[in-house]
Amino acid sequence: MNQQGVRWTSEQVLALAPDDASRRAGNKLSGPGPWSGAGCSGSGAVWGLCKGSGSRPYQTVVDTAGGPAYKCSCPSRKFPCKHALGLLLLWASDGAAVQDAAAPEWAEQWLEGRRQRAAGRDGKGGGRGGGKPADPEASRRRAERRAERITAGAGELEQRLADLLRSGLATAEQSGYGLWEETAARMVDAQAPGLAARVRELGAVPGSGAGWPVRLLEECALLHLLNAAWLGLDRLPDPLAAVVRSRVGLSSPAAGEPVRDRWLVLAQYDSADGKITTRRIWLHGRESGRTALLLSFGAPGRAPQLALPVGLTVQAVLTPYGGAGQLRAELTETAGAPVQDGGRPPGEPVTSAVEAYGRALRDDPWLESWPVTLRDVIPVPADEGWQLADADGELALPVAPDALSRPGLLRLAAVSGGRPVAVFGEAGHRGFSPLAVWPEGASETVPLI
Repeated sequence: MNQQGVRWTSEQVLALAPDDASRRAGNKLSGPGPWSGAGCSGSGAVWGLCKGSGSRPYQTVVDTAGGPAYKCSCPSRKFPCKHALGLLLLWASDGAAVQDAAAPEWAEQWLEGRRQRAAGRDGKGGGRGGGKPADPEASRRRAERRAERITAGAGELEQRLADLLRSGLATAEQSGYGLWEETAARMVDAQAPGLAARVRELGAVPGSGAGWPVRLLEECALLHLLNAAWLGLDRLPDPLAAVVRSRVGLSSPAAGEPVRDRWLVLAQYDSADGKITTRRIWLHGRESGRTALLLSFGAPGRAPQLALPVGLTVQAVLTPYGGAGQLRAELTETAGAPVQDGGRPPGEPVTSAVEAYGRALRDDPWLESWPVTLRDVIPVPADEGWQLADADGELALPVAPDALSRPGLLRLAAVSGGRPVAVFGEAGHRGFSPLAVWPEGASETVPLI
């Protein structure tokens, strides 16, 4: 075992998989049969040799204390690959097959390289020494040129929205998705990827079922509000202006006050728009009480590299991004392997959760959802799905439509068994998306996605 005395559960390992195919392939390699030379160390490293189709076994090593991070000699482009998943599953379930040992030379070389790079980041220059300093004047001119292009794109988009409303929302169904894709491409040309993403969402609304004209009007109004905010950016207070820049697609560095804490990993899930995969990881600070969101991105065909085991706690430093009500942060430093130390976020009743989402909307009108932990709620069937009702039966939150088809909803009902539970998830205008649950009187996190 590592020095913290904890091995992950199989569920925590499988939550790191980039897709279902990797989970299935990893499970096939979770027995001791294909492995030799497997071992682990107190610093959080796990390694082993996996027999493949060639004459030489694949060398696989995982640093559970550093992100985690993976290294395998196989040609897979997935992170983690099936061999890393299989090794971690073996480590999680079979202490006799993966025992404490000294790392072999091939594994130690990679681990030492990671330690040296981490030490370089902690030193002067953040490990990037030798680079030329940025030219502030050139950066300013580039920013001005991009802002001019975004302004032109926002003006063009306003005209498209006005044309749509003038001709009637019904024309959106007749014109099909092509018109929206063309408009989105124009926003990409204007270097406003945030506007482009919202335009693509508009194109999908007419095919979303009954009531789509109302939803289309709502989305058009939000897009118009974002355009107007950008065109009047200089008149906005600084926190709201930072939100608007982020929403149109202008990136900014994480520059807030760093927060060192023990962070409980609440949930991790991926979403894809066909061009990029986005991984969202929700964390709760044990001492600070803060909720933070880590985002990681993967190019087409590649899963995001950042992954953390749900239900474990990691000692880390997070640096927040700017903007009113923003929870996004950057993982800037970790110390030691994730550990199981129990506990969960303090919950709140349904009423407080709705109020929290309302306050967040005041700071960011384009916010889709807000993270909350509900306490003492019971999942119960409703006319058109499910809802989470306060134990006293006074109030309830509907489960969001996109969460109704997830297997995690049945797991939530099974964990509850009709008794009150604590549930973490995202509360939004379409309902509540449950992501993790804690049974009554228990502190072990049960992932729901």
